[in-house]
Amino acid sequence: MKMESKLTRNDYLKTSLRAFFLQNGFNYGNYQGLGYANVMYPALKKMYQGDDDKLQEALQDNIEFFNTNPSLLPFITSLHLVMLENKTQAGEIRSIKMALMGPLAGIGDSLAQFCLAPLFATIGASPAQDGLIMGPILFFLAMNGILLAVKLLTGMWGYKLGTNIIASLSEKMEQISNIASMIGVTVIAGLAVNFVKITTPLQYVANMPGNEQKIVAIQDMIDAIAPRLLPVLFTGLIFYLIKKKHWSTYKLVILTIIIGIILSCLKLIA
Repeated sequence: MKMESKLTRNDYLKTSLRAFFLQNGFNYGNYQGLGYANVMYPALKKMYQGDDDKLQEALQDNIEFFNTNPSLLPFITSLHLVMLENKTQAGEIRSIKMALMGPLAGIGDSLAQFCLAPLFATIGASPAQDGLIMGPILFFLAMNGILLAVKLLTGMWGYKLGTNIIASLSEKMEQISNIASMIGVTVIAGLAVNFVKITTPLQYVANMPGNEQKIVAIQDMIDAIAPRLLPVLFTGLIFYLIKKKHWSTYKLVILTIIIGIILSCLKLIA
């Protein structure tokens, strides 16, 4: 059942505009996690006014790992706030949030970096080459104007979408959450195998018929059986240390450096 809303449309608009602050708290521990909590802070403070314990709990829940494009962030924050106002379970909100961040990051990056930036850079380059300041000003105003409009529009879209479907889909939220979790795991798995680069230069000499010898690369054998196996195994080790041993980010970074140096010196990995 929908609870009485403490947030107004202006609160959603303000939260959408705070997407500009997303990168302010960037770090390699939780990426944009701190920035996300900062973006949500005024709305959460109003929502939990007079209950500091719930506010603190909500902020802690949102400091976890997060990474998406700032221009499309308002779609996620608006959905997030609507679900909070409708007392959706924290696990379901988290699943939706994590499932959306990957696809929206790809869409937003493509829009800003590979569509708008080249387009307006080309338009602004001609007057700039002629010594006219109008070139860079045009680029600056066009880029930021369009991205501002995208933030506001996606924020309102998320708000309207959330208010329209939360009630009708409340009984199916568990299924939606499960689907979102699977999408989120798929995205994280894709990031792991593409951004974790580990190979082995080990080789051995195999005797072939006719007294011929062939150099066999261990990495080629691994790729033939299970491509990207080494990055997956290392990611699994890191996950185990975080989940079971509760290691901090600093311990993991130090361990990664030590393993990298030792195994590289032994020429076991490249």
